[in-house]
Amino acid sequence: MSTSSVSLSVIVPVYNERYLVEFSLRRLMELESELISSMQIILVDDQSTDGSYEVLQKLAAEDLRLTLTRHEKNQGKGAAIRTGLELASGDVTIIHDADLEYSPSDIPQLVRVFVEEGADAVLGTRYLSSKHRRVLMYRHSLINKTLTTMVNLLTDLDLSDVETCYKAIKTDLFKSIPIRSNDFGFEIEIMMKLARRRANIFEVPIRYQARTYEEGKKIRVKDGFWALLTALRFFFIEDIYHRDRHGLHILMDMNNARRFNKWMADQLRPHLGDRVLEIGAGIGNLTKQFIPRKRYAATDIDERALHYMKSFALGRPFMEIRRLNADLPEDFKGLEESFDTVLIVNVLEHVADEQATLKNIYGTLEKGGKIVVLVPQFPALYGSFDEVLEHRERYTEKKLRSGLTQAGFELEKVFDFNKTSVPSWYLNAKILKRKRFSRFQLKILETIVPLLRIFDRYWPWGGLSLIAVGVKK
Repeated sequence: MSTSSVSLSVIVPVYNERYLVEFSLRRLMELESELISSMQIILVDDQSTDGSYEVLQKLAAEDLRLTLTRHEKNQGKGAAIRTGLELASGDVTIIHDADLEYSPSDIPQLVRVFVEEGADAVLGTRYLSSKHRRVLMYRHSLINKTLTTMVNLLTDLDLSDVETCYKAIKTDLFKSIPIRSNDFGFEIEIMMKLARRRANIFEVPIRYQARTYEEGKKIRVKDGFWALLTALRFFFIEDIYHRDRHGLHILMDMNNARRFNKWMADQLRPHLGDRVLEIGAGIGNLTKQFIPRKRYAATDIDERALHYMKSFALGRPFMEIRRLNADLPEDFKGLEESFDTVLIVNVLEHVADEQATLKNIYGTLEKGGKIVVLVPQFPALYGSFDEVLEHRERYTEKKLRSGLTQAGFELEKVFDFNKTSVPSWYLNAKILKRKRFSRFQLKILETIVPLLRIFDRYWPWGGLSLIAVGVKK
């Protein structure tokens, strides 16, 4: 994205707007702004039956910026946006309705916030103060404000207009969020998920020319009821990343296992210093347990995880977020002898060259600095979870000790962690070959963590994980 302008993708869902869609699109096509370097207009006809598609065909033939696609059957606004998003290629994507309620001349004001403030999402709100505001339909506004209040309570955001059509979102962020709603529930779903992703959200006042139900307004009171259910649904369901080869959806599952994460953090915390480099921080499941510090550098290679963490780090001056591939020496340039601790949890089993990674880490530590490493234990437990997470291997204590010693570290301590979960891991990953933790199982785990912390040491086998502390002498 340019520092002074952005390329814009505009998704226009269309359903039976024959008499308005051309006026609406021509206003959009006439839009010019120094803030918009280029504009792509994606028309998604949701199987209109009133001749709207023919109007769209004519317009698409006139202007190369228009891309037209059509659903084979009517599916709803959310489905149309999902289809349009697949074609979006701009830096920022915004939704524009096919009627005349919203004015495209307001779009540059939304774009400006991306350029000047580094926003992730900007909403055009009909309720913030501006030079003037048209008086809207009371009952419709009341429903909207009720929904907005509900979403604010569930997300701890302070939105003023959750149902606004003008939602502009960075395209890479937008595409990484699974959209499940086919209907107007999209408006609620996307805000719930942006909040969960810790997106940097802004609002900008816009104009609004409301039309009546007699003029063809499609949203009804029942849509408000379903929107409330949508808000509750996505409050309880953690569904904010597409499943991918990095297993980010599994990290989100573990993000909800807060007691378990605290238990793990309590095992690691006594070994951390004031200046910590965390390699493979993911979405910060452990990072949140160890801050504040004098300096805390959280790193990862996944751009979506980094995006999440950059939003989390806002207002925390002691934190820095950076992309770092533990295999590459060039990624460690400028970090030589900068830290007293390197924390590397569930990462060593991913790297292509273990010794190269450990030597890179060695170079970042001051004399007497420590590496604190956690790896999965027992090669015999290697199963479906390891495959999803792309684990190269599971370790033995002998192999872990040997690797750290070879890299120049003096072993201070090696100990087991989480013996209790070994039978459950064997059942799920080896016997049932599951690809994801059951939410029911995670709930049980969360419930019994206080007991685990007491009795875990007494089991006669080793831990699901190994923790080692090495010192740079």
